[in-house]
Amino acid sequence: MIFLWLYMFYSCAGSCAGLANRASPAPPRFAAPLPHLVSPPAAGEPGEESSLEEQRAAPDAVSPISAFFNGSGTKRLPQAIIIGVKKGGTRALLEFLRVHPDVRAVGAEPHFFDRNYERGLAWYRDLMPRTLEGQITMEKTPSYFVTKEAPARISSMAKGTKLIVVVRDPVTRAISDYTQTLSKKPDIPTFESLTFKNRTTGLIDTSWSAIQIGIYAKHLENWLLYFPLGQILFVSGERLISDPAGELGRVQDFLGLKRIITDKHFYFNKTKGFPCLKKAEGSSKPHCLGKTKGRTHPDIDQEVVQRLRDFYRPFNMKFYQMTGQDFGWD
Repeated sequence: MIFLWLYMFYSCAGSCAGLANRASPAPPRFAAPLPHLVSPPAAGEPGEESSLEEQRAAPDAVSPISAFFNGSGTKRLPQAIIIGVKKGGTRALLEFLRVHPDVRAVGAEPHFFDRNYERGLAWYRDLMPRTLEGQITMEKTPSYFVTKEAPARISSMAKGTKLIVVVRDPVTRAISDYTQTLSKKPDIPTFESLTFKNRTTGLIDTSWSAIQIGIYAKHLENWLLYFPLGQILFVSGERLISDPAGELGRVQDFLGLKRIITDKHFYFNKTKGFPCLKKAEGSSKPHCLGKTKGRTHPDIDQEVVQRLRDFYRPFNMKFYQMTGQDFGWD
């Protein structure tokens, strides 16, 4: 009797499930994205460039719930790119922007327009996250700003691409750049010795990338050959620390986004010395950039620092004139 009852039970369970599935209506399609459900976390360690292999292996790694809502998304070429500058605050800006439900961004730096251009636009598009109607696709690769070929290549992709440049006091930026290299190669020469071609004469070595990147006016001239000034937003790396909500407000306006990211999203971490997110994208927990951010800078000879300030001053003044903004680096 028991065996007969079990047989009838399982037979009914299978047939009833089939009837239920046939009778159930199709799930509704959602036209608008839901916050924190449609954007995957950044690939790799926050604050460090993650590999393209990681990005290609799982460019759209999202939770099952997110995949359900975002299954109809489309991979598009970016409408906005953070093009620079290295050690200016680009990672912080990208992580802050990812909080916005209408921003989808690649976690890794694609380096398409400087190192991988021969792979083609189809390869580049495949790296992008899926987006829904009304969402913006973004990427950031800080070396684009100093790559001579990048402006023409981006313009060729889409003349209307919006560009964002995060700039920082070029002297502080150079020291930060050196500090990062020093952490990886402890046996490199001193900052002071690398700064000069000849310290006796005081001739600055502009071929050293740490110095060359900070000549912002020179690099900007190249971009203005292909893009109007109004299509480029300049974000202050210093204000991104002192007033992140204010700078993010400008960025959201520039991108045509509703001002969703405000003061309520940030808190200042006194230990690290920079702002952190109260809730990161896709998480309910506070999030600060990785341990590679906020490194303690080595002590640099103040005479060398002053010589660098004197060297950069005319370039800074020209940059202020070109952008219509005084960044207060002097």
